[in-house]
Amino acid sequence: MGTAPRPAVPTEPDRSLTVPGIRRYGSAAVAGSPAAGAGACATDPVTAEDPPSADPGTVPEDPLLHPADPAGEQQLTVLLVEDDAGDALLVEEAVADGNVPLELHWARSLAEAFDSLRQHRPDCVLLDLHLPDARGGEALERVLEKADGAAVVVLTGLAGEQAGFAAVAAGAQDYLLKNRLEPEVFLRAIRYAIERKRTEQAAAALQAGQLQARENRRLERGLLPTPLLHGDAVRVTSRYQPGRAQTLLGGDFYDVVELPDGSTQAVVGDVSGHGPDAAALGVCLRVAWRSFVLAGARGEALLNLLEEILVAERAGPEIFATLTTLSREPGARELRLMRAGHPGVLLRSPDGAVRLEEVPGGPVLGLLPGSASWPVVPVAAPAGQEVMMFTDGLIEGRIGPGPARLGEHGLVRIADRHRHAPADVLLDEMIGTAQELAAGHGGLADDLAVLHLAWEPGR
Repeated sequence: MGTAPRPAVPTEPDRSLTVPGIRRYGSAAVAGSPAAGAGACATDPVTAEDPPSADPGTVPEDPLLHPADPAGEQQLTVLLVEDDAGDALLVEEAVADGNVPLELHWARSLAEAFDSLRQHRPDCVLLDLHLPDARGGEALERVLEKADGAAVVVLTGLAGEQAGFAAVAAGAQDYLLKNRLEPEVFLRAIRYAIERKRTEQAAAALQAGQLQARENRRLERGLLPTPLLHGDAVRVTSRYQPGRAQTLLGGDFYDVVELPDGSTQAVVGDVSGHGPDAAALGVCLRVAWRSFVLAGARGEALLNLLEEILVAERAGPEIFATLTTLSREPGARELRLMRAGHPGVLLRSPDGAVRLEEVPGGPVLGLLPGSASWPVVPVAAPAGQEVMMFTDGLIEGRIGPGPARLGEHGLVRIADRHRHAPADVLLDEMIGTAQELAAGHGGLADDLAVLHLAWEPGR
């Protein structure tokens, strides 16, 4: 029996069949859609007793058009932007004949389309390039801007095939010729366009992630430099670890400088906030600290200079930085510490005993520009004394369901359990234990930096 010819589109289409709105097809069919008659929207049920016969000579069906389990197929949503009722009817017929779960929204103009996009996000936009309120490249550009995340397929006439090529070059995922809207071709184009859009988005996300990773590595090199040492008198061990949101660096930084006279200068600091701005400001402060130290700045004058840099470079007045600095003369039996709103330091004596040294300090940098002061406090340090400086990311993790946090004293207890461990093992155990304690309560949210300093005997 021959195939019945497709009925011609009437000159005056039946507007009851082509009223702008929503149509549902396939397993989502509802009464009242233009294809809801005689089996156009719902297929005849196939029972287990009467399975369909398979012709071994047939070509396998396209899985994108005929999935193995149509009942479990996710329904697609398509927004048709077309002002011509006859062309809209052609699209509706192609959708209905395809017999797949699809919800079709119809808008006659870009204004109606944008109203629809504000209410829901379709999987695909079918766009005619000749609309009452926009034409050609302008229409496509505006839709690409508003329909972020949705695939865009351009509808054009046979004479406008070049316009279809140009639309794809301008960002559309595909184009269709209106007088060739065969159901299989139409649905394949829609599905391929959606998958192509997803692939483009995945590739863009991957590229953005790679760019961010490279930028993070550059910033990390600035935050965590190679110590400037002139010999083996000072042994430096350090650790840095990002918080649970590992895609963003914070502003934690440290540095160590051994001057030609044998004295040791060190700093550990933390800029408020996270992300590239905080990291860049941390790099700025770290480089400025090294430069000022090499130029001879010491004590409160050094912190005043750093605060000037902070105030000049920060993005807003709410940004601040905390830090602790250490100074030690060669062979001296004391350390000189300054604290600007930062945690204290841990000292490990030659017998392995660990204690917290929290000297008097001043406010964070940037809180009281030009009027703050920070005392230089000497701390006894017998031969063989080791120092651990750290940022608050190491001690602010929760250790239970309540508000209790590890804190400096909790860190002392962890360090004391490994009092005789080498420096690298000690730091790894401190960080690992802090992570374990916080694992069930949100983890270590902030990044952390730890710096361990030890001096050769007599140096």
